[in-house]
This record gives sequence, C-alpha cells and structure tokens, in this order.
Amino acid sequence: MPHKLRKTRKHRGSRTQGYGRIGQHRDSGSKGYRKVGRHKHLWSWVQNEDPHYFGKHGFRSPQKLHTKVNAINITTLTELAQTNNTTTLNLTLMGYTKLLATGRISIALNITVPACSATAAKKIEAAGGKITTQQTEQEVKKAGE
Repeated sequence: MPHKLRKTRKHRGSRTQGYGRIGQHRDSGSKGYRKVGRHKHLWSWVQNEDPHYFGKHGFRSPQKLHTKVNAINITTLTELAQTNNTTTLNLTLMGYTKLLATGRISIALNITVPACSATAAKKIEAAGGKITTQQTEQEVKKAGE
C-alpha cells in the first residue's frame, strides 16, 4: 500500500536520490519493452482489449509427439480378404499404419503395411502368408546402395 514515509520522499531535493554517484543512474531511462499501468490505470484496457494478457495459458506440445496410429488387428484381415475376394491387401492404401496381432488367421495373405508387431508377422508367416513393411523396404534400399 502506498504511503508517504518512503526513502524517495526522504531524498527529494537531493541530487542523487540515494543512488550515490550521479553516473550510476544517468542515461538509464526506462525499459521500453515494459507495458506500464496494466495493473493500475490501464486495467480497464486490459479487461476490454486483452483479457488474456496476464498469466500462463496452456502448453503447446510438439506435433511430432502426436503421431496418429491407425491400427488394425489380424481378425479383421480375414474379413477384408473375404469381402474383396483377394489374397493381397495393401493396408497403406486403406489408411492403416500398424498391424497388431489380436486374433487368428487361417488364410495365406500377402500384406503391405507401414509397421507391424513381431507377433503379427509371426502369425501371418505361420499361416503361409507374406508381410511387407516399409521398414524392411527401406532397409533393402539401403543395402542395395
């Protein structure tokens, strides 16, 4: 709370205002990037024009942490193969990004998918099928170079 018994009141009229040598505070000026009066006489401006001026407002996490994984299980593969009457499925074109191992498969299918779990690959190969992932394609390209 403001009161009149401050050191600045005591030093009024003196040359240095308690700074000591005059050169310590000469040419310092004010800090231009500060926006004065936001808690005082410009409070109504803050309320009307910029109500989110004070405080912290959330956290923006990096988008690379939010990768959308559209997964599909082995049980739905047999249904897809029967509806399309094919033994070759390109899950990348269907919008799936990962193949998971839940369920059983009895049909030999050739599947192309960006990523799959190790258990899913074992189940498909045990049924007589073949799985191609983008990871293995990239490894083959690097080995060929």
